[in-house]
Amino acid sequence: MSVTTTNKAVPGEPLIRFENVSIRFGDSEVLRNVSFQAEAGETKVILGESGSGKTVLLKLAAGLLRPNSGRVMIMGHDLVDMKEVDLLDFRRHIGFVFQEGALFDSLSVAENVSFRLREESASLQEIESRVRQSLRFVEMEQSYDKFPAELSGGMRRRVSIARALIDQPPIVYYDSPTAGLDPVTSQTIITLILRLRDLNGVTSLLATHRVQDAFGLANFVFEPKSGRVLPVWEDANGRHFALTKVLVIRNAEVYFQGETTELLKSEDPYLRQFLE
Repeated sequence: MSVTTTNKAVPGEPLIRFENVSIRFGDSEVLRNVSFQAEAGETKVILGESGSGKTVLLKLAAGLLRPNSGRVMIMGHDLVDMKEVDLLDFRRHIGFVFQEGALFDSLSVAENVSFRLREESASLQEIESRVRQSLRFVEMEQSYDKFPAELSGGMRRRVSIARALIDQPPIVYYDSPTAGLDPVTSQTIITLILRLRDLNGVTSLLATHRVQDAFGLANFVFEPKSGRVLPVWEDANGRHFALTKVLVIRNAEVYFQGETTELLKSEDPYLRQFLE
Protein backbone atom coordinates (compact mmCIF):
# COMPACT_ATOMS: atom_id res chain seq x y z
CA MET A 1 0.00 0.00 0.00
CA SER A 2 1.42 3.40 -0.93
CA VAL A 3 0.88 6.34 1.39
CA THR A 4 2.64 9.00 -0.63
CA THR A 5 -0.54 11.11 -0.67
CA THR A 6 -1.40 10.82 3.04
CA ASN A 7 -0.98 14.55 3.46
CA LYS A 8 -4.40 15.04 1.85
CA ALA A 9 -7.58 15.06 3.91
CA VAL A 10 -10.39 12.69 2.98
CA PRO A 11 -13.46 14.82 2.15
CA GLY A 12 -16.09 14.61 4.85
CA GLU A 13 -13.82 12.69 7.22
CA PRO A 14 -12.07 13.92 10.39
CA LEU A 15 -8.29 13.98 10.03
CA ILE A 16 -7.83 12.05 13.28
CA ARG A 17 -10.16 9.37 14.63
CA PHE A 18 -9.68 6.89 17.48
CA GLU A 19 -12.26 4.10 17.71
CA ASN A 20 -12.37 2.08 20.96
CA VAL A 21 -8.58 2.07 21.26
CA SER A 22 -7.05 0.06 24.10
CA ILE A 23 -3.41 -0.64 24.90
CA ARG A 24 -1.69 -2.36 27.77
CA PHE A 25 1.90 -2.96 28.81
CA GLY A 26 2.09 -6.26 30.65
CA ASP A 27 -0.60 -6.23 33.32
CA SER A 28 -1.01 -2.46 33.16
CA GLU A 29 -3.89 -1.12 31.04
CA VAL A 30 -2.81 2.33 29.86
CA LEU A 31 -5.77 3.28 27.65
CA ARG A 32 -9.18 1.60 27.56
CA ASN A 33 -11.78 2.02 24.79
CA VAL A 34 -10.65 5.55 23.92
CA SER A 35 -12.72 7.16 21.16
CA PHE A 36 -12.53 10.71 19.81
CA GLN A 37 -11.95 12.61 16.60
CA ALA A 38 -10.36 15.85 15.42
CA GLU A 39 -11.59 17.73 12.38
CA ALA A 40 -9.33 19.47 9.88
CA GLY A 41 -7.85 22.60 11.48
CA GLU A 42 -8.89 21.60 15.00
CA THR A 43 -6.61 21.40 18.04
CA LYS A 44 -7.51 18.63 20.47
CA VAL A 45 -5.94 19.19 23.90
CA ILE A 46 -5.35 15.93 25.80
CA LEU A 47 -5.47 16.71 29.53
CA GLY A 48 -4.55 14.31 32.28
CA GLU A 49 -2.38 13.79 35.30
CA SER A 50 1.18 12.47 35.01
CA GLY A 51 1.13 8.83 33.86
CA SER A 52 -2.42 9.00 32.53
CA GLY A 53 -1.41 7.84 29.04
CA LYS A 54 -1.21 11.15 27.16
CA THR A 55 2.17 10.46 25.54
CA VAL A 56 1.11 6.90 24.71
CA LEU A 57 -1.91 8.32 22.90
CA LEU A 58 0.34 10.56 20.78
CA LYS A 59 2.61 7.63 19.95
CA LEU A 60 -0.42 5.62 18.84
CA ALA A 61 -1.49 8.53 16.62
CA ALA A 62 1.97 8.55 15.02
CA GLY A 63 2.08 4.79 14.51
CA LEU A 64 4.99 4.45 16.94
CA LEU A 65 2.89 2.06 19.01
CA ARG A 66 0.11 -0.31 18.00
CA PRO A 67 -3.00 -0.78 20.15
CA ASN A 68 -4.15 -4.13 21.47
CA SER A 69 -7.59 -3.36 20.07
CA GLY A 70 -9.44 -0.62 18.24
CA ARG A 71 -8.69 1.51 15.19
CA VAL A 72 -6.44 4.55 14.77
CA MET A 73 -7.49 6.42 11.62
CA ILE A 74 -5.25 9.29 10.50
CA MET A 75 -6.01 11.11 7.23
CA GLY A 76 -8.14 8.20 6.10
CA HIS A 77 -5.54 5.50 6.84
CA ASP A 78 -5.84 2.82 9.50
CA LEU A 79 -2.42 2.79 11.19
CA VAL A 80 -3.12 -0.53 12.89
CA ASP A 81 -3.03 -2.38 9.56
CA MET A 82 -0.08 -0.48 8.04
CA LYS A 83 3.20 -2.20 7.36
CA GLU A 84 6.25 -0.61 8.97
CA VAL A 85 7.64 0.53 5.61
CA ASP A 86 4.39 2.38 4.92
CA LEU A 87 4.38 3.88 8.41
CA LEU A 88 7.85 5.31 7.81
CA ASP A 89 6.57 7.13 4.72
CA PHE A 90 3.39 8.15 6.53
CA ARG A 91 5.32 9.83 9.35
CA ARG A 92 6.94 12.19 6.86
CA HIS A 93 3.57 13.94 6.72
CA ILE A 94 3.35 14.45 10.49
CA GLY A 95 5.22 16.84 12.77
CA PHE A 96 6.09 15.72 16.30
CA VAL A 97 7.25 18.12 19.01
CA PHE A 98 8.71 15.96 21.75
CA GLN A 99 8.76 16.85 25.43
CA GLU A 100 11.90 18.87 26.26
CA GLY A 101 12.53 19.42 22.52
CA ALA A 102 14.68 16.30 21.95
CA LEU A 103 17.29 18.13 19.87
CA PHE A 104 20.62 16.57 18.91
CA ASP A 105 23.23 18.32 21.08
CA SER A 106 26.05 17.69 18.59
CA LEU A 107 24.19 19.35 15.72
CA SER A 108 23.63 23.06 15.13
CA VAL A 109 20.15 24.56 15.10
CA ALA A 110 20.14 24.51 11.30
CA GLU A 111 21.32 20.88 11.21
CA ASN A 112 18.64 19.85 13.71
CA VAL A 113 15.87 21.53 11.73
CA SER A 114 17.12 20.16 8.40
CA PHE A 115 17.62 16.59 9.64
CA ARG A 116 14.68 15.15 7.72
CA LEU A 117 15.52 17.07 4.54
CA ARG A 118 19.09 15.80 4.59
CA GLU A 119 17.79 12.25 5.01
CA GLU A 120 15.69 12.85 1.89
CA SER A 121 18.78 14.15 -0.01
CA ALA A 122 17.30 17.58 -0.71
CA SER A 123 19.60 20.09 -2.41
CA LEU A 124 21.69 22.40 -0.21
CA GLN A 125 19.89 25.42 -1.65
CA GLU A 126 16.46 23.97 -0.85
CA ILE A 127 17.59 22.94 2.64
CA GLU A 128 18.86 26.40 3.55
CA SER A 129 15.77 28.12 2.14
CA ARG A 130 13.30 25.88 3.97
CA VAL A 131 15.27 25.85 7.23
CA ARG A 132 15.43 29.64 7.30
CA GLN A 133 11.70 29.85 6.50
CA SER A 134 10.86 27.46 9.31
CA LEU A 135 13.14 29.22 11.82
CA ARG A 136 11.74 32.58 10.75
CA PHE A 137 8.24 31.38 11.59
CA VAL A 138 9.26 30.62 15.18
CA GLU A 139 11.39 33.80 15.33
CA MET A 140 14.66 31.87 15.73
CA GLU A 141 16.47 32.59 12.45
CA GLN A 142 19.18 34.49 14.36
CA SER A 143 20.15 31.17 16.03
CA TYR A 144 20.79 29.39 12.71
CA ASP A 145 24.43 28.49 13.53
CA LYS A 146 24.09 28.06 17.29
CA PHE A 147 24.03 24.77 19.20
CA PRO A 148 21.28 23.62 21.60
CA ALA A 149 23.54 24.14 24.64
CA GLU A 150 23.63 27.85 23.80
CA LEU A 151 19.82 28.18 23.91
CA SER A 152 17.33 28.60 26.74
CA GLY A 153 14.65 25.97 27.32
CA GLY A 154 12.03 28.05 25.53
CA MET A 155 14.33 28.65 22.55
CA ARG A 156 15.04 24.93 22.26
CA ARG A 157 11.30 24.25 22.29
CA ARG A 158 10.82 26.76 19.47
CA VAL A 159 13.57 25.10 17.43
CA SER A 160 11.84 21.74 17.91
CA ILE A 161 8.65 23.29 16.53
CA ALA A 162 10.62 24.60 13.54
CA ARG A 163 11.94 21.08 12.96
CA ALA A 164 8.40 19.67 13.09
CA LEU A 165 7.29 22.23 10.47
CA ILE A 166 10.06 21.62 7.94
CA ASP A 167 7.83 19.56 5.63
CA GLN A 168 4.75 21.75 6.25
CA PRO A 169 2.74 18.84 7.72
CA PRO A 170 -1.05 19.05 7.96
CA ILE A 171 -0.89 17.41 11.41
CA VAL A 172 1.40 18.20 14.35
CA TYR A 173 1.56 16.38 17.69
CA TYR A 174 2.82 18.28 20.76
CA ASP A 175 3.96 16.40 23.86
CA SER A 176 3.88 18.79 26.85
CA PRO A 177 5.28 21.71 24.82
CA THR A 178 5.20 24.17 27.74
CA ALA A 179 6.42 21.82 30.50
CA GLY A 180 9.10 23.38 32.68
CA LEU A 181 8.83 26.81 31.07
CA ASP A 182 8.08 30.10 32.80
CA PRO A 183 4.66 31.72 32.14
CA VAL A 184 5.94 34.25 29.59
CA THR A 185 7.84 31.63 27.57
CA SER A 186 4.87 29.25 27.80
CA GLN A 187 2.65 31.93 26.29
CA THR A 188 5.15 32.37 23.45
CA ILE A 189 4.86 28.66 22.65
CA ILE A 190 1.05 28.76 22.80
CA THR A 191 1.05 31.77 20.46
CA LEU A 192 3.16 29.81 17.95
CA ILE A 193 0.67 26.95 18.09
CA LEU A 194 -2.17 29.44 17.55
CA ARG A 195 -0.37 30.85 14.51
CA LEU A 196 0.06 27.39 13.03
CA ARG A 197 -3.62 26.61 13.55
CA ASP A 198 -4.98 29.93 12.29
CA LEU A 199 -2.48 30.72 9.50
CA ASN A 200 -1.67 27.25 8.19
CA GLY A 201 -4.79 25.29 9.19
CA VAL A 202 -2.69 22.71 11.04
CA THR A 203 -4.60 19.98 12.88
CA SER A 204 -3.06 19.14 16.25
CA LEU A 205 -3.09 16.86 19.24
CA LEU A 206 -1.53 18.54 22.27
CA ALA A 207 -0.84 16.52 25.41
CA THR A 208 -0.44 18.51 28.63
CA HIS A 209 -1.29 18.58 32.33
CA ARG A 210 -1.53 22.39 32.19
CA VAL A 211 -5.19 23.45 32.03
CA GLN A 212 -4.12 26.99 31.15
CA ASP A 213 -2.71 25.74 27.83
CA ALA A 214 -6.14 24.44 26.85
CA PHE A 215 -7.85 27.72 27.72
CA GLY A 216 -5.15 29.77 25.99
CA LEU A 217 -5.74 27.87 22.76
CA ALA A 218 -9.53 27.75 23.07
CA ASN A 219 -10.16 31.36 24.03
CA PHE A 220 -7.91 33.15 21.55
CA VAL A 221 -7.21 33.34 17.82
CA PHE A 222 -4.30 34.70 15.81
CA GLU A 223 -5.48 37.51 13.53
CA PRO A 224 -3.27 37.51 10.39
CA LYS A 225 -3.90 41.11 9.29
CA SER A 226 -2.86 42.68 12.58
CA GLY A 227 -0.49 39.93 13.70
CA ARG A 228 -2.20 40.03 17.09
CA VAL A 229 -3.69 37.41 19.38
CA LEU A 230 -7.35 38.30 19.96
CA PRO A 231 -10.17 36.85 22.11
CA VAL A 232 -12.54 34.42 20.42
CA TRP A 233 -15.85 36.05 19.53
CA GLU A 234 -19.15 34.86 20.96
CA ASP A 235 -22.64 34.86 19.49
CA ALA A 236 -25.77 36.23 21.15
CA ASN A 237 -26.23 32.98 23.12
CA GLY A 238 -22.72 33.07 24.57
CA ARG A 239 -21.40 30.28 22.34
CA HIS A 240 -17.94 30.77 20.94
CA PHE A 241 -16.29 29.10 18.00
CA ALA A 242 -12.70 28.26 18.84
CA LEU A 243 -11.07 25.45 16.91
CA THR A 244 -9.91 23.83 20.14
CA LYS A 245 -11.59 21.11 22.17
CA VAL A 246 -10.55 19.17 25.25
CA LEU A 247 -10.22 15.48 26.10
CA VAL A 248 -9.61 14.56 29.76
CA ILE A 249 -8.17 11.12 30.50
CA ARG A 250 -8.61 9.50 33.90
CA ASN A 251 -8.00 5.88 34.94
CA ALA A 252 -7.15 4.94 31.32
CA GLU A 253 -10.51 6.14 29.98
CA VAL A 254 -11.97 9.28 28.43
CA TYR A 255 -13.49 11.07 31.41
CA PHE A 256 -14.62 14.21 29.57
CA GLN A 257 -14.56 15.62 26.08
CA GLY A 258 -15.99 18.85 24.77
CA GLU A 259 -15.35 22.58 24.71
CA THR A 260 -13.54 24.46 27.46
CA THR A 261 -16.77 26.36 28.20
CA GLU A 262 -18.43 23.04 29.10
CA LEU A 263 -15.41 22.03 31.17
CA LEU A 264 -15.52 25.32 33.05
CA LYS A 265 -19.24 24.93 33.86
CA SER A 266 -18.96 21.30 34.98
CA GLU A 267 -19.89 20.49 38.57
CA ASP A 268 -18.06 17.14 38.46
CA PRO A 269 -15.84 16.98 41.60
CA TYR A 270 -12.81 15.54 39.77
CA LEU A 271 -12.98 18.13 36.96
CA ARG A 272 -13.44 20.93 39.49
CA GLN A 273 -10.36 19.74 41.37
CA PHE A 274 -8.43 19.43 38.09
CA LEU A 275 -9.36 22.99 37.11
CA GLU A 276 -8.30 24.36 40.47
